[in-house]
Amino acid sequence: MFAEAKDLLLLLISSALVSNVVLSQFLGLCPFLGVSKKVETAAGMGTAVIFVITLSSAVAGAIYKFVLIPLDLTYLQTIVFILVIAALVQFVEMVLKKYLVSLYEALGVYLPLITTNCAVLGVALTNVQEEYGILAGTVNGFATALGFTISIIILAGIREKMAYNDIPKPFQGMPIVMVTAGLMAIAFCGFAGLL
Repeated sequence: MFAEAKDLLLLLISSALVSNVVLSQFLGLCPFLGVSKKVETAAGMGTAVIFVITLSSAVAGAIYKFVLIPLDLTYLQTIVFILVIAALVQFVEMVLKKYLVSLYEALGVYLPLITTNCAVLGVALTNVQEEYGILAGTVNGFATALGFTISIIILAGIREKMAYNDIPKPFQGMPIVMVTAGLMAIAFCGFAGLL
């Protein structure tokens, strides 16, 4: 029991910080770069991504284990995972539209992009490739989404501060954001020493 909890904790730290989905695997860059202009919207996007990836990891893991493997339909995993992700994103979109209208409007076009966010599908496929059980896959999904949220909030905070700086003309806009993201990726490499 203790060894399993230790393994889950290591998986959590590894997926969130060491193998950060955005900064080391370069998945989910579209919302990472597009929604990171304000900390508030970045936190909202991160929360939505945490919900979608965690839930899709659990649901996809259960479907894979209890439906696809017993029926020998594992070759349909990608299609099934995409359908699960699309359904969950639609659910999140409906909830935000009804209860958090300002966040829904702030996220705009980026909310439906979670459906096509390769990080969400990447986590589901990684869980299958690494042969994680449902619990480990869900922890991996949560940790990956947490790492995404940490990254996007840090970048949003830096971008808010950069708005008041004198940046050379060739670096204004997206070039300085890409340089910043690159420096963040280098900084996150330092977390490899944790494991």
